[in-house]
Amino acid sequence: MPERKRPVPIAPMGLVVVDKDPGWTSHDVVARCRSLLGQRRVGHAGALDPDATGVLLVGVGRFTRMLRFLVASPKSYEGEVVLGTATSTLDASGEVVGTWDMSGVAPEEVRKAAASVKGVIKQVPPMVSALKIGGRRLHELARAGVEVDRPARQVTVERFDIEPTDEPGVYQISVDCSTGTYVRSLAADLGEALGGGAHLRRLRRTRVGSFGLAEAHPVNSISAACVLAPARALRDLTQVEVDVEVSSLVLHGHALDGVALGVSGEGPWALLDRCGELLAVYERTDSDRIMAACVLGPVG
Repeated sequence: MPERKRPVPIAPMGLVVVDKDPGWTSHDVVARCRSLLGQRRVGHAGALDPDATGVLLVGVGRFTRMLRFLVASPKSYEGEVVLGTATSTLDASGEVVGTWDMSGVAPEEVRKAAASVKGVIKQVPPMVSALKIGGRRLHELARAGVEVDRPARQVTVERFDIEPTDEPGVYQISVDCSTGTYVRSLAADLGEALGGGAHLRRLRRTRVGSFGLAEAHPVNSISAACVLAPARALRDLTQVEVDVEVSSLVLHGHALDGVALGVSGEGPWALLDRCGELLAVYERTDSDRIMAACVLGPVG
């Protein structure tokens, strides 16, 4: 009797919420997920520094095409600001570049200074960031001893709570902010506002959009069971269920009448079939028509 062929397992597709350990780069996490999930197409939706821990969103399979709709999600962080010491990287991984005696700074002064950097602010990306200027990442230029001009970018700091710890000069912080905000720069700016210097340590990202630590997995425990289906992965977008006829149009990338579909606002919208599976993401145009930004295609 001929040997029965074993069924080929379907490669997972969707999103994994990872709780990144310290010492791992975001690229390390992506490479490990490729190995654990047996899937070559893996990417992330916003890097974390190697020393930082916490929520890292990792896309798997064809869903990597959808990651751009998660990159702009607001983020939350916890960490510690150390007053009196500035470093070359603005965090604990760098070399000390300045020290000040800030033992006389009262907690009330620190809270007042933190309040001054809340709201919509302009922030210059640090030279140790992963931002690209002229095709090269800033941290690569910094390691080569090159410093370049970086245009200030507008970011929003919704919350910057700060409380003293039992360690003199060290404050626990909690931050809610827009994407693109550098928390290490907030720490450094806080030190300067208080007449000295400061750096950040023990940074932990606690939330990206609605994805928090409660549903995050340590990287070495990741399996196919940890992969959220595409529709759940885009739960922060407005989701619209369409009928069979419209589903066919969506899968072919046709423009749709937004009024007839009942969508409002600026979008984008995640379009689902009657089974609740993600078909595509559509964006608004200058008219009542909405256009396909990214079609996922049949899940099966």
